[in-house]
Amino acid sequence: MASGAAFGLALLSAVAGFGGGVLLLPVFSALFGLRVAVPMLTLTQVSSNASRMWLNRRDLRWPLIGWFALGAVPFAVGGGLLLAHAPLGALKRLLGAFLIGVVVWRRRNPHPAKPADRTFAVVGAGSGLGSALLGSTGPLTAPFFLAAGLTRAAYIGTEAASALTMHLSKIAAYGAGDLLTSRVLLFGAALTPATLAGAWLGKRVVGRISDRVFVLLVEIGLVAAGVLFLLGR
Repeated sequence: MASGAAFGLALLSAVAGFGGGVLLLPVFSALFGLRVAVPMLTLTQVSSNASRMWLNRRDLRWPLIGWFALGAVPFAVGGGLLLAHAPLGALKRLLGAFLIGVVVWRRRNPHPAKPADRTFAVVGAGSGLGSALLGSTGPLTAPFFLAAGLTRAAYIGTEAASALTMHLSKIAAYGAGDLLTSRVLLFGAALTPATLAGAWLGKRVVGRISDRVFVLLVEIGLVAAGVLFLLGR
């Protein structure tokens, strides 16, 4: 079951650029418990993001990745160290309301101002902290990458590379907090083949859809993620 869910994570993420982790967290939480699920999900996301980055490597926007990492790395480490004690319920509901609000705002403002590259340091900080505590906040970053004019391969690859810097930092923090048990490492390694297969298939799907359909899929994913966060415990 976990391997099937991991394959779905990679496939969905490869098509929409995010979303798999949000959907996979409830599955892992039910199977293993939240404190185990979050670091396990992070290991799965490392292979998923690394494969998406490699498959879209020719379209990466390196300045955005650098600014994102500047904010994401220290806040991901801090959030990872807080995971064992942080109250997660209220933060998840707040994030859910934000994501749905973003879609409504985008529909009312279909051509938002393009954010400056340095803005992504702030985006990375918020994403790094939230991801370390909740396992995945990919939907939080999606509106900013879209507003920067990225679509399809450039969007997916740049978002994946940015997220990879954050997930690697989280793993270091989880290790320092004694959350990377042998059980977590074993399951993370076992799920890697499924994530690679899903990323490869998703890359083929993305090449067949238009920019308009791609953006619509991302917005649907944002609403779905928001509802899941609002309903989560």
